[in-house]
Formats: sequence, structure tokens, C-alpha cells
Amino acid sequence: MWGPNVSLANPEFLYALVLIPVLVWWYIRRHRASTTDVRFSTLLPFSSIKPTVKERLRHGPFTLRMFVLAFLIIGFARPQTSSQGEEIYTEGIDIAMLLDISGSMLAEDFKPNRIEAAKEVAQEFIDGRTNDRIGLVIFAGQSFTQCPLTLDYRVLKNLLRQVKSGVVEDGTAIGMAIAQGVNRLRESKAKSKVMILLTDGVNNRGEIDPLTATQIAQTFDIRIYTIGVGTIGQAPYPVQTPFGVRYRNVPVEVDEKTLQKIAEMTNGQYFRATNNRTLKQIYAEIDKLEKTRIEVKAYRSYTELFYNWVGIGLLALMLEFIFSNTLFRKLP
Repeated sequence: MWGPNVSLANPEFLYALVLIPVLVWWYIRRHRASTTDVRFSTLLPFSSIKPTVKERLRHGPFTLRMFVLAFLIIGFARPQTSSQGEEIYTEGIDIAMLLDISGSMLAEDFKPNRIEAAKEVAQEFIDGRTNDRIGLVIFAGQSFTQCPLTLDYRVLKNLLRQVKSGVVEDGTAIGMAIAQGVNRLRESKAKSKVMILLTDGVNNRGEIDPLTATQIAQTFDIRIYTIGVGTIGQAPYPVQTPFGVRYRNVPVEVDEKTLQKIAEMTNGQYFRATNNRTLKQIYAEIDKLEKTRIEVKAYRSYTELFYNWVGIGLLALMLEFIFSNTLFRKLP
């Protein structure tokens, strides 16, 4: 009935417990005053007489009255048990990751190459999310959904690991990728809808222009973060020859102007990644910008123990009444 989580709503009633020692003192004094002393030269004749149960329990009714008083006082002090917890409300974000898998993503200005570096950093980004649905769109000359929006990050990362260059026709269809991302996000009920578009080239394929697709994204309140991948100048690119793999330097052509415009139109941001380290920093920055809003409401609930204590007190009072009128009944 009493533990570490029990508190009192009206602790001032406990001052009334002082009455109990006062009443005990009064009872002892009254009992002694009502007792008559008889002197005997010896008590041996009485040594064989055993006190009865009634004599042993003659103070029982008074003891029960004190218990009644104590329980009633504690009951009116209103002991309560308390429990506390938290209600957590999360406002998730839906994120579509658009990953360029064109042949130029095999350039090795990133280690081991652009596409593998992008996959590694994307996995780290996924690991940092908890309540957000994330989907994956891959594109080259065409675009398609590798993974729809999901909270199953294990499945998402498995599908991301399977991504490789050459599975679709080569080219860079940025507009088609954005349109595919819009198709994934347009029915989302999330408060925030985001695309992360990573590419290393210039739009040269697809039926939809990148800025036209961006206008469609605007109508659905989708924010786009664009990442241009590639070192400044030239990058080593592996070429298969009859004598094995040879490397030749190819110019890095990132359409920064278009990527900046896409980000600007949707209130996003454009980033330029020139190596593995800066790519990680970019994803870390996006992670900070797009944090899930979490509201935590603490609560404490109380359970009244008033009835328990008063109930025990009334039970003791009933026992005292029964004993006083039966076993310990006093004759006039």
C-alpha cells in the first residue's frame, strides 16, 4: 500500500496522528487509576492460575480504536500512487532519393568510383533516419523506381546495394527522374516532401525538360536538394581495351546552372561534391536541414488510495464494535 511512487494530496491531515500517543497516554493513566491494589504476603497461591484469553486481549478494543483513528487520518491525507510517461508525436518526412547511374558515374575521381561512393553515403544517410519514409529512383537514359517509399530501411538498403551502372540505356534524363520522384511523392500525406537529386552530367535524354518537371514538383510542394558530383576539370575514367582496363581523363560536365535553378524553384539547395569527404558533408547538411519534428508530452496520472485506507479503518471499527459488544462487553 505504500511505495516509492506514493504521495499525499493533503499531508496536513497527518498532524492529527499526534492524537494517538496522547490518547494512549490518557488510556494508560485512566487504566491505572481504576485499578485497586490489594496487598498479599505471598503470590504463590495465584501462581498456578493462568490468565484467560479475554484477560490477555482486554486492551484489544482500545488498540482497534487507535488503528481505526490512524487509518482514517491517513485516508483523509489522500495517499496516491502516480505513474508517468511520455506521448511522442512524430511528424515524418517523405524523401525520394534520385540517383544517377549513367556510365559517367563510373569515373574514379571518387573512391572507388562515383556511383559506389554515392551508394555508401546514401546508406549512411538512411541509417540516420528513424520515422521517415524513403524511396529510391534510379536513372540514366530512362528512370524507374528501384524502391517505393518505405519505412523498411533494411529492404531499401538491400535494393540500394544492388544498384549498378548499365542496367538501363545510357544517358542523363534528369527531367524524367524528377517526374518519377513526383509520381512517388504526389499522394504523400507527410508535412514535408523532399527529393535528393544526385547527378554528374547534363540532361540529354527524356521527354520532359528538367525545369518543366520542377514546375510539377512545385505544385505538390516538393522541395528538391540537388547535388552535382565530379571534380573540377577532368576525371579518370576506366576504358576497356584488348589489353585490359586503361584510364583516360574525361572532362567533368555538371550542369550547375540547371541544378541551381531546380533547387531555387523549390526552396531547396544546390551542393557541389568534388570528393568523398565533401559528399558526406553534403548529406550530413541535408540531414540537419530535414529533421523530423518530434513532440514529447510528459504526463503523470494518479490513483487514489483513499478508499483502501478508509475501508481498512471502517473494517477495524466494525471489529471493535463486535468485540466490545460480545467478548469484551462490560456489565453495568
